[in-house]
Amino acid sequence: MFLPEEPEEEFELNIVPMIDVIFAILTFFIISSLFLTRSESLPVNLPTAATAEAQERARIAVTITASGDISLNQTPIALEELQGGVRQLIAAVGDSVVVINADEAVNHGRVIAVMDQLREIEGATLGIATRQPN
Repeated sequence: MFLPEEPEEEFELNIVPMIDVIFAILTFFIISSLFLTRSESLPVNLPTAATAEAQERARIAVTITASGDISLNQTPIALEELQGGVRQLIAAVGDSVVVINADEAVNHGRVIAVMDQLREIEGATLGIATRQPN
């Protein structure tokens, strides 16, 4: 006795769950990459320098805004107190570099006054923050 064959179901590949997984992974990488950026200073308009190099040591940020205000690791500080504050941070952190983030519109004399204060600190390595040209 011959029985008629039952029609086989067509193979169907559902890609919607795979797309959901891909978007979930993409979202994870986008959100996690946002936390990889470092923001250690106040917003200033840095000058550009083609020979800029990244420093790998711990950073102590001294920021000079366009109005001439000075901040040490985002905390406002007077020029006269800058040496003491940096000395305390160097003692706590150890091997570090003091990075001067000076707005390009700030008076040159103000930057020199800050550098003078920082050069008197024994063992302090100075660096000037710049941005690389586009």
